[in-house]
Amino acid sequence: MKSILSKFTFAVLMFSSFYCFAWGLTGHRVIAEIAQHHLSSKAERNIKKLLQNQKLAYYANWPDFIKSDTTGVWKETSSWHYVNINAQKNFQQFKDSLEAQKSPNLYTQIENLAKKIKDKNTSEADKKNALVFLVHLIGDLHQPLHVGRYEDLGGNKINVTYFGQNTNLHSLWDSKMVEDRKYSYTEFANLLDIKSKDEVKTIQGGTLQDWLYDSQKIANSIYFHTPKDSKLSYDYNYRFEATVERQLLYGGLRLAKVLNDVFG
Repeated sequence: MKSILSKFTFAVLMFSSFYCFAWGLTGHRVIAEIAQHHLSSKAERNIKKLLQNQKLAYYANWPDFIKSDTTGVWKETSSWHYVNINAQKNFQQFKDSLEAQKSPNLYTQIENLAKKIKDKNTSEADKKNALVFLVHLIGDLHQPLHVGRYEDLGGNKINVTYFGQNTNLHSLWDSKMVEDRKYSYTEFANLLDIKSKDEVKTIQGGTLQDWLYDSQKIANSIYFHTPKDSKLSYDYNYRFEATVERQLLYGGLRLAKVLNDVFG
């Protein structure tokens, strides 16, 4: 993995000024750092071995970095970062629509990666890759527009302005809503990670399908409050500040739950 990372360092620097990463660099690291705080001793031990003592946050953005690869090695992973489903009336309809999708997507790959890590026949190298992708995709799951609608590609086709700058709805939620807080990822993680043990247990409850449905319901609210060509500024931040913080926290706590389960 380190050799692959080094190959893409230059490409990442070249593309970072205009390439949009889900949750931005800071957001994914916040989620990974919160998860790190809630690992079981067994999970922490096994993860440290796979990552050669590096923390989860170190690798949290790697599955986005490799989008800059031009060799095609990682091309198949591009669809893993999202699952687009039009608004559904209830959970059962959402579940049916989710399970009807056969192509690799956010839902199918989180399940597959977890199984790969649990499989005793999986090599250490493949377990490491699976772990890194799992860390990232659980983060993507909690960016609501990664569970957005088909017709606008999760908000990518909805143009808006944010403090006078042209952007689109997906990009706004991917990075700007987090990066504008001006916290380091460790500062942000520490500010958010203040729930009691009982509250943490409640947040970690439910299934992967429940979590995806939760994100889509938030996406529906975002769509409602952000029509095409909206001019957004302070009032928009005020409306959704708590939502951004919730999703980062929930992503971190639920990631810890998944990792504790697969390494348990």
